[in-house]
This record gives sequence, structure tokens and C-alpha cells, in this order.
Amino acid sequence: MAKKGITPRGEDYSQWYLDIINQAQLADYAPVRGCMVIRPNGYAIWEAIQRELDRRFKDTGHVNAYFPLFIPESFMKKEAEHVEGFAPECAVVTEGGGSKLEEKLYVRPTSETIMYAMYSKWIKSWRDLPLLINQWANIVRWEMRTRLFLRTLEFLWQEGHTAHATAEEAEEEALMILDLYAEFSENVLALSVVKGPKSDAEKFPGALVTYAIEAMMQDKKALQAGTSHNLSDHFAKVFDVQYQDREEKLQYVHQTSWGVSTRLIGAVIMAHSDDDGLVLPPKVAARQVVIVPIWKSDKEKTAVCVAGSELERDLRKAGIRVYLDDRDQYRPGFKFNQHEVEGVPMRVEIGPKDLEKKSVALKRRDGGDKIFVPMDEAVGKIKEQLDTMQRDMLARSKKFREDNTKDIDGYDAFREFIGSDSGWASSHWCGGADCETKVKDETKATIRVIPFKETDTGKCIICGKDSPKRVIFAKAY
Repeated sequence: MAKKGITPRGEDYSQWYLDIINQAQLADYAPVRGCMVIRPNGYAIWEAIQRELDRRFKDTGHVNAYFPLFIPESFMKKEAEHVEGFAPECAVVTEGGGSKLEEKLYVRPTSETIMYAMYSKWIKSWRDLPLLINQWANIVRWEMRTRLFLRTLEFLWQEGHTAHATAEEAEEEALMILDLYAEFSENVLALSVVKGPKSDAEKFPGALVTYAIEAMMQDKKALQAGTSHNLSDHFAKVFDVQYQDREEKLQYVHQTSWGVSTRLIGAVIMAHSDDDGLVLPPKVAARQVVIVPIWKSDKEKTAVCVAGSELERDLRKAGIRVYLDDRDQYRPGFKFNQHEVEGVPMRVEIGPKDLEKKSVALKRRDGGDKIFVPMDEAVGKIKEQLDTMQRDMLARSKKFREDNTKDIDGYDAFREFIGSDSGWASSHWCGGADCETKVKDETKATIRVIPFKETDTGKCIICGKDSPKRVIFAKAY
């Protein structure tokens, strides 16, 4: 039975998702249609994502910078393929300061054009390469159908943009970032993902190749959890980003771009949560542990709160993010419910009987029975349980994806499988655009990723021509 205010997943998955966001106080609708206000509980998850990713970026030699929100129309028009890809989603400023602008300004849908105009000024020699820059920013895309976190007019993201001397170095960078995203997704977000390139129809406008990680949500749809693009020298030629090589010859740089956004918060919600509320992996929880003292008298309150405060201190020293909920105005049951709905990974209860036994009660948010541990072993046991919970959540995500990914070898069986929302279809595809379009038009499924590890040959399920490997077809967010 679902918590009050939360629609059961099996009844209406879409409404369940929105109910979780509302009840866990993650975000709210803004006065501007299609925009969202990210509330403190939701922004704390984004901060954890930023913290974990930013460290990984810097460990691999990248640095942060910031570029303007407004992009001159002339910059956008320089890259026709890029503009064609984004034009329907662009917001354009035509007036400023009460006067009509001489040149329209595009509100950043992505930053290739404005950043590469600067790169053409900064890069002159082979000594200036590689240039490895990341930006944390907001993005505006004029979406017609919006959903909190997953698709809004304005959202937050990071976008990395790098420049290299050779095609080989750019490819190495794009694949390195793809691996970084996959490791982060699995070890921090507990989301099992499949890595590989996109089809040409699904790649980023202007890219040579787009690599992606795809995760399966609990409704068995796919969600693109990160992309890494090898841009080759396409944008370099448009924006004249050249360098003088060691032989003093001018060469165009080879570039990459890559990014993830606040849609990862939506992914965490949809992949892990249940009918009782949000379920957060410990590594992204702002409060990994909540301590709830339980008392009936002032004397009991003093004793259990002192014990709770001491445990809070010890947990903080151990690097655990902890909150002591000693609020007078709420009963324990209310607190239990609130922290459960908000997805706090571990609840610790300390009552008078626990003090007598010199123990505490531990309850994991992802299920299982309450366990009792000696108070002097509590810190070690809590750390152990949090680590186990993180691993268990990833294992469940992986098993769910594998259990709901099926090899489908005939088009009739494929249509039935996709039509019943049974999961991901691993099927043969000849590589032809016509076959890909036919599937999309007739089933609403798209090629989400072409897995690296797939090697078996077969026949395209649409046209019957030879196929070098299976690809993942799925409906997606």
C-alpha cells in the first residue's frame, strides 16, 4: 500500500513520479510555464552530483570556466547543421533596454558556438593543446512537453568542451569521458548502464559520433544518462580554430563535447524509489543517516538526546552526513514517515530501552528488517550498512535491466514486445536509416545505444539484410 499522497507505481507511473517529487519536496512548478523551481532537497542531490563529477573532471586534467548565456545569431548561423538541430528549441532575445537589438541573441541551448569563438583566439600553437574546459551552467530549450527534471525549458548541466591536436586524441578523450560517466552512474547513482555509440539519426547535430550511457527506469523505458561527442574538426573549420604544429604548419583542432544534466535527478527517482517515497543511494543523499531519539518524559528526553548527540558527533568524525532529529513538535511516527518519504538511506532509533541495552536500532530505507547493534559498534555498523546498501541498489538496477532486456529476432515479435512495454529489445539492425525510421514511426521505439560488447551477426529484423550486431531498441524519456 502506497503512502498517503503517493499514487502506486502500478496504477499510474507518471503520476507516481510527480507525487514523489512533490512529497519529497524536490521541486515545484515555476510561475513561468515549463520551468521548475528546484527545492533544497532536490538541489542537495544536484550538489552531490556536482561534487562527485567535478572531482573526477579535475582528476583527469579538466578545469572549469564560464561563458556567456547569450549567443549572437551570427555565431549560430555559422554552423548550419547545429542550428537546424536546435532551432525549434531556441529562445531568442530581440529587444534589450527598451530598444530593438541590432543582432538577435540566442539564449544558450548549448555552448559550442560561443566557446569555440573564444577557442579560436586562445589556441595558436601545439603548445596550447590539449585545451580541457568544463562549464557548470544553465541551459534554455523551448520544450513543448515538459516534465520536472526530465524535460524543462531551463535546466542545469555541465558541458565539457575540449580541443586536441589529433583525431586519435579526440577519440580517446570522448571514450574516456564515456567511461567516467558510466563509472559515476554505477558507483555513485547506483544506476546500471549500457555504453556505446548512438545511431547517426540519434547523434548530436554536427558530431562525428555520439557515445551514450543508457539506464532502464522501473517502467522499463530508457533514459539517456550521459553523452560524449567526438566532434572531429567540424566545428574547428566553422570557427577557424587552428594551431601551428611542430613543423609550423596550420592544422585544425579536433574537438569533443560532453555533458549530463539535472535529468539525472529524475533518473535516480525513477530507478530506485518505491510507493513509500524517494529512495536515495547513500553517496548522493544530503543526509545519509537520521538519528531519531524517542522519549515520553523530560528525563527520558535528556538521556536519549545526549546519546543521540554523541552518536551524531562520532558519525560526523567518520565522514558520514548525519542529522539528529530532536524536534519537540513532532512525534516519532511523523519523523519516521517524513524521512522515509524524503529518502534518507538510514534511520537510527534510540529509545530508553535501547539505552538500557546499550544498543541502537538501524533501519535501511531500501527495505529489510530493523536490526539492533551495540552502541559502541554503531558507527562501524552504520558505515557497513551504507556501503552494502549502495552496492545492493546497483545490483538491483543491473538485475532489473538484464531481466527486462530480451533478444528479439522477428519484427512481429518485436512489435508485440515493444507494444506491451515489456522492456528493451536487443535486436539486429542492418544500419539503414529507412529501417530505423520504420521502427520509430510504427512502434515509437528508437535505437538507444549500440553496445560495444555485442558481436553476434544476424539478419535485420526489419528488412532481413545482414546485420553485424544487435542494438538496443526501447521507448525512452
